[in-house]
Order: sequence, then structure tokens, then C-alpha cells
Amino acid sequence: MDYDLLIVGGGLAGNCLALALKNSGLKIAIIEAQERNVLESAGLGDRALALAAGTVDALKALHIWQGIENVATPIELIHISDKGHFGKVRLSAQKEKVAALGYVITARELETHIANQITTAENVTLYCPARIMGLMADENAAFVSLKHNDESLNLTAKLVVGADGGKSSVRQLLGISQHVFDYDQTALITTISASKPHKNVAYERFTKSGPLALLPMGKNNCAVVWTRKTDEAEFLMLGSEIDFMTELQQCFGWRLGELKLSAPRRAFPLSLIRTDSMISQRAVIIGNAAHQLHPVAGQGFNLGLRDVVVLAEMLQSQSETGDIGETEFLKHFSQIRQTDQSRTINFTNVVVQIFSNEWLALATVRNIGLALLDVLPFAKTVLSRHAMGYQR
Repeated sequence: MDYDLLIVGGGLAGNCLALALKNSGLKIAIIEAQERNVLESAGLGDRALALAAGTVDALKALHIWQGIENVATPIELIHISDKGHFGKVRLSAQKEKVAALGYVITARELETHIANQITTAENVTLYCPARIMGLMADENAAFVSLKHNDESLNLTAKLVVGADGGKSSVRQLLGISQHVFDYDQTALITTISASKPHKNVAYERFTKSGPLALLPMGKNNCAVVWTRKTDEAEFLMLGSEIDFMTELQQCFGWRLGELKLSAPRRAFPLSLIRTDSMISQRAVIIGNAAHQLHPVAGQGFNLGLRDVVVLAEMLQSQSETGDIGETEFLKHFSQIRQTDQSRTINFTNVVVQIFSNEWLALATVRNIGLALLDVLPFAKTVLSRHAMGYQR
């Protein structure tokens, strides 16, 4: 047996899983297709990650947070509003008696720090650049063929974990189907500077085209996640930066004063994707390989990290008493994760559907709901705990 555990994908989910198991005694290999310099220069690295407080707790336990805390911006207040309507909700870290409701960091800063930590894990071997070409399994082992540089290799493992993103090769090789719902929306991602301080407030503003989020970053910058209908997004991306900022300013308003573009604009089509299964014989898929969410509530990475934490805890325990690739063990993991995944996915999807609809009766009801939430302490605490990742 070459390895106990083969992790396909050296991104956030795969590397976090390896770090969580660095003292487990398991012999681990990571298979990553892209070299570090390519990953670090990729446009996806610019995207902001909203880390829920519960996610930060997990990163602390993995000894990751201590190295990135100084570059993460705390969210002390969340301001939720509905453009053109009266309803609004304000969630406060102070009132919830926590240091922050969450934190904002760029994906690149988090990925680079975690990748650097992987190099010090003695039980982890990295194959990079390498692509998985074939995957088979029997009752005793999984067999993986890969292309590493110009060399063909055949490896065996007790368990293969697919953490290789939305276009997962592992998922495809296993023949696991997925359900895709196209929102006909595109996320426009960039960073802006504001003439007024953000005061560590995260803004979620719902519009008829989709939600607009401005997340505090550093002293004067805000990360922008602006959801528009696909045809509108294409028009905005084809237009000038001045036209783009004029439309953004009109959509958000002047609460932060004048907004100025301070990073390139990027566009990402949005879909809700969920696989029929997370497991196959001696294989499991996690993170974006298993589910992709709309960014409206910023739950994508937070949900994926919960996959990682639960799997790591179960692998640690199982490795001490049995076979980590055993079918019943993998079924148990899948059952445990289904409740959290379904709740998070359904919550996100319902928010998108309710707040991207301008039907007058629905708009009236949702704004009455927002107004009531803002004056009901218990309801605000429930919503705050959901935002912090403590909804379980």
C-alpha cells in the first residue's frame, strides 16, 4: 500500500484536510494539477472569502488562523437592506457579545499560508504538477493512475478524497452525477475604495437583479460581490470602468461616500450544484466537488470547511480502530453531512429566490419581515448565529 490517504486537489479543502491529519500517523499524498506560481497568479485568488466565526474557530484548531489573523478584517456589523424598500436588519457583534461576526480575507492570502504549512507536514507527499488519469477500487484498496510531470505513476491507497473543485476529475471518474440549477445570474467581483471609512460594516443589499455585497477589507477598501442577471453583467463587463462604477454607485448609494475601483473586474456565472452522492467505493468527495452555492450568504467555503473538519475527525478515530476506506464508515460520514449541507443549501437558495423577486406582495411581506427582525432581539440572535456558522 503506497498511501493511507490520497487527496486529489491541493486547494483550500484538500490542504486543510491534510493539515488536520498531519499528526494522525496516516501516510498522505496530495495530487495537484497546477503549480504554485500558477495558482498564486490566478484571478480566482482575488475573490474575498467571508469567514464565519465558526469557520475561524475551526481554522484556530488547525493552527492556521494564527498566521493570517493580521491580514483578515473583522466584520463587526452586518447591514442588510432591500433596495427601494423600507426593510433593513442590523446584526451586531457587540450585541451578540463576540469579537466579530466574521472576517474577510482574500482567497490568495489564505491559500498561500496553508500551502506553506503543508511543506512542513512530514507525513504528506505532494505530487505537483500532476493529473489523475484513472481511478478504480476493490474491497481492499483504491488504485490511482496519474501523470506527474512527464512520468506515469500508479498509486494505491485505502481512501481517495476528491477535493478538486467544481469540475472535479474524481467525481467524473467515479461517475457521480450532479444536479445543476442555473440562476441566470453572474457574480461581478472586484475591490473598491471608499471616501468614507467602512467601520468594519459588511453590507448586503438586495436588488431586483440580485444581491450586492460590500465586505470590509483593510482600512478603506471593500470587496465587492455584485450579482446581476447574466445579460446585464455582460453589458457591465464590456463597458468602461467609469460606466461600471456609475452603475455600482447608483445601486449601492452614498452611505460610504464616493466609490472608486481599485482592482480588476472579474465575472463568474452562478449555479446551484449538488451531487447525488458524496461517496463511492473507497472514495469520497468534499467541498466544491460535492456542492457549489450562490454567494449571497457567503457560505460556500464555510460549508466546505465543515466537510473537512468532520471528515478529519472521523478519519482520525477510524484509523485507530479500523479501515478508513470501509463502505459503512463512508456511508456514516455522508449521512452526518447531509443535514448541514441541505440546510445551508436550502437557506441560500430560498434567500436568492425571495430577494430576486419584485412581485409587490412578496416585496411587502419580506420587508415587513426585515423590519420585524430588526426589532426582535431573539430573532436577530438566531440570524446572527446562522451568519456566524453556529446554526447547527
